[in-house]
Amino acid sequence: MGNLLSALTAAILILSLYSASGCKQQAGKEPVKPPVSKPAAEETKRVTTGAAISEEDAALLAKINGSLSSVSETVKPSVVNISTTTTVSMKESPFGDFYNDPFFRKFFGDQFGPHGGKKKFKTSALGSGVIVTADGYILTNNHVVQNVDEIKVILQDKREFTGKLIGTDPQTDLAIVKVKADGLPAIKIGDSGKLKVGELVIAVGNPFGLGNTITMGIVSAVGRSHVGIADYEDFIQTDAAINPGNSGGALVNVRAELVGINTAIFSTSGGNVGIGFAIPSSMAQKVMDSIIRHGKVVRGWLGVSIQDLTPELIKHFDIKEGKGALIADVVKGGPADKAGIRRGDLIAEFDGGPVEDATSLRNMVAGRPPGKTVTVKIIREGKEKTLSVNLGELPKTSVSQKSEIGNVMEGVYVQDITPEIRKGLDIPNKVTGVIVTNIDEESPAAEVLKQNDVILEINRKSIFNVKDYETLVNRVKPEDSVLLLVYRTGGFIYVTINP
Repeated sequence: MGNLLSALTAAILILSLYSASGCKQQAGKEPVKPPVSKPAAEETKRVTTGAAISEEDAALLAKINGSLSSVSETVKPSVVNISTTTTVSMKESPFGDFYNDPFFRKFFGDQFGPHGGKKKFKTSALGSGVIVTADGYILTNNHVVQNVDEIKVILQDKREFTGKLIGTDPQTDLAIVKVKADGLPAIKIGDSGKLKVGELVIAVGNPFGLGNTITMGIVSAVGRSHVGIADYEDFIQTDAAINPGNSGGALVNVRAELVGINTAIFSTSGGNVGIGFAIPSSMAQKVMDSIIRHGKVVRGWLGVSIQDLTPELIKHFDIKEGKGALIADVVKGGPADKAGIRRGDLIAEFDGGPVEDATSLRNMVAGRPPGKTVTVKIIREGKEKTLSVNLGELPKTSVSQKSEIGNVMEGVYVQDITPEIRKGLDIPNKVTGVIVTNIDEESPAAEVLKQNDVILEINRKSIFNVKDYETLVNRVKPEDSVLLLVYRTGGFIYVTINP
């Protein structure tokens, strides 16, 4: 019986093998292997291996990572920390520091205001700068070093130098600082005109005084204007994180070349929200070269007041294209006047380049040297005409500096009225004088004058510019009161300032 069962089992096994072999031959395909169960750990390993990055992708990312690190290491030594100190003064209060508490002043106002003498103290601020020459010239923002008493420059290797302010240009918010040193790691200046939207950029600076910090982003836009930061605006917009303290730092491309000076952020909270602005290196270099060579910024001058086009103006002036700068006024005897340019002309091209709007024309004119003859294509009454203009030098706009004049006008800051200021504040052409830009809180004039007041007369004597203003103010004795004729919000008023 046992032999029979063994024989039967063997026969069944042989038949099963024969059947499987017949199926393989009939289908003409490779046999399907039965699934083999694997341990859980081995199954997990298989899934992970299938989702892994390829060797080619890993190598590419590693190369990009190494390149960005190399750019950062190349640029960092050229970016410095700028620490400034300013001496300010305020009247002492009989309540001491308690009076200065915001909670106290919220409920009691100024009825317990300072009645004591003046107390001077120092305030500090931090910013950034970029070494642009090996012998110590540093580019930064004007607002970083404006009206400060001391400038300290700290390099990445912790060396400290006393900085000397060589010159400033408030119209572009740029300044040049010099330190006594040689062999400094100067940055390579690139061509900002070649920047394209979407290009990778790196911002280097000292946000919040933390020391050199690197952030990365892209160029969000180029040629940004009407931002309200400076008179001449042609900003690079980037989403690279720029925070307080980054001002004056470097914006560089992937070749470690300086393409911009970080200047400002657009923010409702004071922190970075992905919208930062940098001054193009091409503009910064022209300003720097001019300050170093001439001690001031020398700009071309056309001698016109210009404005942007509107749909209504396009219709009335019979203009086919909505681009260009409309001439609102021509300075008598100026370069444009001599060339035959008239009020109502539209400047469509300047020196071979297209004019997009009033801002672009202003930047183009300022970027040309005085004495250069340029061609200007205008549209007058629907017809094109090309004229040659010999550019003049932009008249210097004077600004009163911080000084100890020792009378009731101490602490009042004024500047000449530029065409841009006149247009922006809607100041009539007949109003001449100087415009008040700032007033110190402790100044005797603080309760009388306001920012944007135009001072036309001092003690019944007319003034036309800052030079006239300073001449008359310096004649005022410490015990004298002053009578001023002021233009304010559309009207004229006399005011007196008493010691």
